[in-house]
Amino acid sequence: VQLQASGGGLVQAGGSLRLSCAASGRTFRRNTMGWFRQRPGKEREFVAAIRWRDSTPHYSDSAKGRFTISRDNIKNTLTLQMDSLKPEDTAVYYCAADNGGIITSSIPNSGSYAYWGQGTQVTVSS
Repeated sequence: VQLQASGGGLVQAGGSLRLSCAASGRTFRRNTMGWFRQRPGKEREFVAAIRWRDSTPHYSDSAKGRFTISRDNIKNTLTLQMDSLKPEDTAVYYCAADNGGIITSSIPNSGSYAYWGQGTQVTVSS
């Protein structure tokens, strides 16, 4: 089972990036999938997630209104469209998937996810 994140890079403040996460080894169409990030010197934090049952998105306050999460259950991929990027969005971004059965209140909790990608670096310059 593998989650492969890609799409990171260097962008100026106000710019956009599109992160992708490709899943292989099994299908995650019945799993909640999400994005977390780890900023320099900080703990890993929740960014966004999307439930499998109804594709309901969940966002952190910092991501709300700027980031859009989506999934393609046929292609087994997860996407994070990031617009209006700020220097404080600089971080390593990780995609993750739960084991099934996550409850809404646990969605922002990294411990609720069993599968993790390797991370992709996003750097936003001012």
